[in-house]
Amino acid sequence: MALITRRRALTALGATLAAVLAPPAGSAFAGEQGHRPRPLWRAHAHNDYEHPRPLFDALDHRFGSVEADIFLVGDQLLIGHDATELDPSRTLESLYLDPLSALVKANHGSVYRGWRHPLQLLIDIKTEGSSTYLELDRHLQRYKHLFTTYAHGRVHPGAVTNVISGDRAARIPMEAQTVRRAFYDGRLTDLGSSAPASFISLISDNWQTNFTWLGDGAFPDTERQKLRAIVRQAHAAGQTVRFWNTPDVAGPARDALWDELFAAGVDFLNTDDLAGLEAFLDARRTA
Repeated sequence: MALITRRRALTALGATLAAVLAPPAGSAFAGEQGHRPRPLWRAHAHNDYEHPRPLFDALDHRFGSVEADIFLVGDQLLIGHDATELDPSRTLESLYLDPLSALVKANHGSVYRGWRHPLQLLIDIKTEGSSTYLELDRHLQRYKHLFTTYAHGRVHPGAVTNVISGDRAARIPMEAQTVRRAFYDGRLTDLGSSAPASFISLISDNWQTNFTWLGDGAFPDTERQKLRAIVRQAHAAGQTVRFWNTPDVAGPARDALWDELFAAGVDFLNTDDLAGLEAFLDARRTA
């Protein structure tokens, strides 16, 4: 039964990929002779799985990072924001790992054809972190050539870079590994710690617990300096930066806050509004 279900899922996946891989010119997946717009590496699709076409909607808008929340149920990793909305057919494999594997194969080693920069897959663990991560690691091993990998002190780039967020207990088994296909999502308290970027690749935190400004009026200079100091310190350590819980209602306040994040060099701008952030970044000719 499981084999039949998986075959059906792969058949459906093939149909979806066929549609995505042959869109009109101007799309992120245009053919070899068509124009391929530059991916927006700083665009992060928060709660990506809530869009009508998880992963593919973000890729159509050229996003460089997507977020998937996972729950460990038995030996399955189910996708959802809340335990009450889980669907056994919506797994990490079916929504993300299988499609990404197929895309990378079709695009000769990259998610976006012609661009070797890895896509970031932020995996937010919603169940107990240690046990969920260990099961996740077993799942990731089935796609071992897909991911950026840490092995015995060295980082080997891949088409997709997994970053583990959510329940902090995942850190314990991750730190014990000499080989892993994922990196850890740190907090501002991890800035300047002894953990290297080869373990904590990303520093993420809640904007509204660290800053008072929400885009209305002038950005207080003390907060602007604080933001830029955070980014400088993280970048000096080889880490990237993201804030969640930023205003996400279209309008001048959101644009003003995004402008400050962009100017400060924050690596990932967080949104549920794919088209809105795409238009914002395109207007600033970012990459």
